[in-house]
Amino acid sequence: MLPNTERIYHDPLHGAIALNNSDPTESLLIRLIDTPAFQRLRRVRQLGPASLTFHGAESSRFTHSLGVMAIARRAFDRIAAQYPQIQPYRPVVLCAALLHDLGHGPFSHTGEEVFDSHHEHWTRRILQEHLPIRRELDGFQPDLLEQVIQVYLKKHPVPLVWQLVTSQLDCDRLDYLMRDSYFTGASYGRIDLDRILMALRYDPVSQQLVVAHKGMAAVEHYLIVRYFMYAQVYNHPKNIAASWILAQAMNRARKLLQIGELQADETVTAWFSQDCDQLSLEHYLAADDGIFLYHMQRWQTNADPVLADLCRRFIDRDLFKALDVTHLSEKEQKTLLHKVHYWLTEARLEAPYYAGIEVSFSRGYTLYQKGIKLQTTTGLKEISNLSPLVRTLTNPYQRIWLIYPREVEGKW
Repeated sequence: MLPNTERIYHDPLHGAIALNNSDPTESLLIRLIDTPAFQRLRRVRQLGPASLTFHGAESSRFTHSLGVMAIARRAFDRIAAQYPQIQPYRPVVLCAALLHDLGHGPFSHTGEEVFDSHHEHWTRRILQEHLPIRRELDGFQPDLLEQVIQVYLKKHPVPLVWQLVTSQLDCDRLDYLMRDSYFTGASYGRIDLDRILMALRYDPVSQQLVVAHKGMAAVEHYLIVRYFMYAQVYNHPKNIAASWILAQAMNRARKLLQIGELQADETVTAWFSQDCDQLSLEHYLAADDGIFLYHMQRWQTNADPVLADLCRRFIDRDLFKALDVTHLSEKEQKTLLHKVHYWLTEARLEAPYYAGIEVSFSRGYTLYQKGIKLQTTTGLKEISNLSPLVRTLTNPYQRIWLIYPREVEGKW
């Protein structure tokens, strides 16, 4: 029997993602995918609790990471065919693309806010401390680990290498906009990936990732898509409300655990009692969505009525309401919250756990890490200097929400 020379992952967006064992770099990618730390990403949802708003949002950080690698391979191989001098950087680009979300914890970005953890910090720690990954990277090339970390810190000496993974126009953003649009059922995230990839170029003088001028319309569309995905999906009021309940349930559980009135396993106890960026590698990797959802299932019958109710509301999707109060002055917002707290107290509920003010924020397009450069007949130009449309997307967008339970709706 012939040895299996190919590994295929069937992806709903990118079709068959095939990795060839006879290619040293792709063989390394297969082995990295098979490590326990990478397989753990199957158990971390890409959009945290967003499935309570968009029922199809069940995809994982695992599927997203494979997608980012697949786009990075297409982009890099196309550019390298024209500029073979960058070919030696293929392993670092593809490994960095594949492993970029390795450090995400339970509930993804929502979990970072709840637990005050930082996935970028943990990605670097896992690369350095998780022996199955460390051995593969070091065995392939002695400085590969160092180069991958340089990519995440945006310090690799060849800007193109890190810009393909983390920039204003990177393979991470391209995949998550497409993937999140697909799984949430929102049409806002449909970008022209083929046209964007065909427009990507390498500037040998500055060694940057740049865009052919003819690709400006496709990039403008991509930036508009990103704006609407934040406004209509990531910052959807139900997402804000679901994240609020999750945060309040975790805050209550942490408080009860500290005074000895709650039971939790070793992993959850560590996450509640320590700085989550300073956890042991074992305790960090042991945590995923399933661990905390299991505990929330159990805590629905806890003796503490606040914790039990918050967990039940999250599990059963009995979510709070989110009212847009952006138009009100800060004083008016505080007055409204005070009234809601009064009615909650009258209803014998612990008001701070049931109502509050939340802020959602979208940065828009910025010149973050060199922005997006277009090739023109007179040299490289920043896209916002050439596109009036992009200039309108540079203003940050903020909305302020009053979170409250439906039980007190209309009382104020």
